[in-house]
Amino acid sequence: MDVTSLGYRTDLALLQLGGSEVEDGGDHLVVRSPLNPTHWWGNFLLLQHVPAPEESQLWLQRFTETFPGAGHVALGFDGTQGRAGDLPGLTAAGLSVEAQTVMTATQVHEPRFPDREATYRRLVSDDDWAASVELRVACNDNRLEPTAYRRYVEAAVATNRRLVEAGHGGWFGAFLGGRLVTQMGLYAASPGLARFQSVETHPGFRGRGLAGTLVHHVSGYGFAELGAHTLVMVADPGYLAIRIYRSVGFTDAERQLQAERPPAGETR
Repeated sequence: MDVTSLGYRTDLALLQLGGSEVEDGGDHLVVRSPLNPTHWWGNFLLLQHVPAPEESQLWLQRFTETFPGAGHVALGFDGTQGRAGDLPGLTAAGLSVEAQTVMTATQVHEPRFPDREATYRRLVSDDDWAASVELRVACNDNRLEPTAYRRYVEAAVATNRRLVEAGHGGWFGAFLGGRLVTQMGLYAASPGLARFQSVETHPGFRGRGLAGTLVHHVSGYGFAELGAHTLVMVADPGYLAIRIYRSVGFTDAERQLQAERPPAGETR
């Protein structure tokens, strides 16, 4: 199966660098992440086409058969212009459907109000990576079950560190008084393409220009050191942070369609 979506192509590239397995089923891909089995979007099906409403239950059954121990459901749909209304059958089945915005930049500029107070640098030490875990836990805006979420975060941060130490990219933070308050990663996804990951700011430090300033800083690394000509970022179109990325030069390129249902008792 050839993937046309820039968002999913870069997703898959980074997942595979981190140890995930991708199996081609012809009209769909099976993505498994043995090192992080609770990562919803590391254990999912990517369908070649948006299914007709009457096919929805067939794909839900296929997911259950493929991931019999999973509490979640995660289905992605290849393409570049998906809309949330394209999946009424899955919405009726209780899944949350989103059309995320795939953004790109071939050059960037400082945000209008850059931060000059924080220190911007790579994460390098054990303490830095431990702080990355704590920041991600603090940014659990969707209020996922705390114990399960921490397990997922610890595995995800361990993967991020392995990718950095293997030379695939860098993980960067903004530090105030020595405290990590904003973080993000940038990895080479293929020749000329680099993908941002996990842009997060602690809830107590938002609205200060930290994320935009760090995106600008990290983008320079992507162009100069990763040899990228295009930077890729995927954002929730309904979340305020998307304006941060636009403020430094990112523009909307595609829409990435997905549907998910969290494990019983969790909300998204």
